Amino acid sequence: MRALLLAAGFGTRLRPLTDTVPKCLVPIGDRSLLDLWLDLLFTSGIERVLVNTHHHAETVCRHLAASCWSNRIDWVHEPALLGTGGTVLANRNFFSDRPFLVAHADNLTDFDVANLIARHAARPSGVEITMLAFHTDRPQHSGILELAPDDRVIGFHEKVADPPGTLANGAVYVFEPAVVDAIAAMGKPTVDLSTEIIPSFLGRILAVRHHGYHRDIGTPESLQRARDDVAAGAVIPSTNVTADRRRSSSLLATDALP
Repeated sequence: MRALLLAAGFGTRLRPLTDTVPKCLVPIGDRSLLDLWLDLLFTSGIERVLVNTHHHAETVCRHLAASCWSNRIDWVHEPALLGTGGTVLANRNFFSDRPFLVAHADNLTDFDVANLIARHAARPSGVEITMLAFHTDRPQHSGILELAPDDRVIGFHEKVADPPGTLANGAVYVFEPAVVDAIAAMGKPTVDLSTEIIPSFLGRILAVRHHGYHRDIGTPESLQRARDDVAAGAVIPSTNVTADRRRSSSLLATDALP
C-alpha cells in the first residue's frame, strides 16, 4: 500500500514559529513531526509515501532528500493549495487505482498502521473509507462522529459548538479508488475532504477506534503538551529508533504486509 502525507499547510495557528519553520518540520523531542510519520509508516509496511509541499517547500524537500527513507519518498509541489481532497485527485496516478492511505501530517500519533489496513481489508460490504477514530479532549475543535452498532459512521459534526460526543475523526484514512472518483465528479480542482467528501460517504465509512496517543499539534498549547508527553515517554516508540534500525527496517517493511 502507498500513502499520502498532507504536509503543505501554513500552520497559521502556530505563528510566529511557522513563519520560519514548516509545520511538518516542527521539532518534537529531537525529531521533526514529519520524521516521526515516515518512521511510523515505513516500519509498518507502507511501500512508498508521497508528501505534498507548498509553505517553505524548499526546506521540506531538502529535509526529505536527506532522510534515510529518501529512496521510498516522492514529493510534489502545489503552487496553489488544492485542499486535502484536491491533492488526492491531482495525484491519483500515484495510487495506481488501488486502496491507499491518507494522513494529515500535523497530528502526533502512535496508531497501529497495519491494524487499520487489516480492518479495511475486512470491512463490511459497501464501505469505501476506513477512518481512524479517537477520543478527544477538545471536541469543539474536531470532527465528531456518530456510529452505528457495526461502527459505520452515520453522523459527522465538523467543529460545532455543541458536539454530540468525544469520538473524533483522526484524519487518517484508507480510501478505495471510488473516493477519488467522487472527488473528480465534483468538477473542480480544490476540494476539502472533511467538509465536502466525508459527509457524502456517511454509511460507507468504517471507524476504527484508536486507544493510544493522538494529538493535533496545531496550536502552541497543544504542541507544548505533545512535547511534554514525548519527553515523559508517553508516546511514539519510533522516537528511539536509531538510524541504523530505520535503514534495516526499510529493507524489511515491504514484506510486513501482503
